Amino acid sequence: MFVKSRWYSQRIGCEATLARWGTLGQPVLVFPTAGGDAEEIERFLMIRALEPLLSSGRIKIYSPDSVAGRVWFNKEGSPEHRMAMQHRYHEWIRHEVVPAIYMDCKTDGIPIWTAGASIGAFHAAAAVCRSPDVFHKSLSMSGTYNLMRFIESDTPSNAFKRVSPLYMVPRLEGKHLEVLRTRFLQIVTGEGRWENLGESYGLANALGAQGIPNHVDSWGPDWHHDWVTWREMLPKYLDQWTR
Repeated sequence: MFVKSRWYSQRIGCEATLARWGTLGQPVLVFPTAGGDAEEIERFLMIRALEPLLSSGRIKIYSPDSVAGRVWFNKEGSPEHRMAMQHRYHEWIRHEVVPAIYMDCKTDGIPIWTAGASIGAFHAAAAVCRSPDVFHKSLSMSGTYNLMRFIESDTPSNAFKRVSPLYMVPRLEGKHLEVLRTRFLQIVTGEGRWENLGESYGLANALGAQGIPNHVDSWGPDWHHDWVTWREMLPKYLDQWTR
């Protein structure tokens, strides 16, 4: 079953959509790629690849618009505006999208998993690192985690440091870090065209230094940075995790 809702959010200053596929099972929030919208994963046949898991009631898939990714890669506004939007986007996810998932699942506090590819992988990992109280596990595929190399600024703003795992995780302490150490981040990549294994290990090293459980899987040089790869990866890991 497919449903979607759209509302205006003051946090991000625009309307945005949250889509859902499935009726039962583990909720998984799948972040789009850079400029993608909430229905991108259906257009690129990911939902078809996940159909056995959806129809058997093992997962429910949710996907939001990639508001922050679109601003970042379209170079909208100043670098400071784009960095601030990453923070505001995750505020929208935590305080508006998460309650919508709880309401749809009719279970307050149900653990939510995240997933995504490319910049969606960044958001999937960042969501768990920033809000481990609600997000319990992530699957980041072909991730781009050092986003500063895509912006005309050498210095990350305080807002961006609050959302980027590479800046946020080393500074974590106390209860937040204790909870995050009970979560798990799966980092997956190919080594083919447009892939960068170093990005995955950069994130893994930041997590590992703080004792946060994670694992890097490389699928090797035959797997490229594209939907063919991700349509194989996401069903494989979700199948393993829901057995």
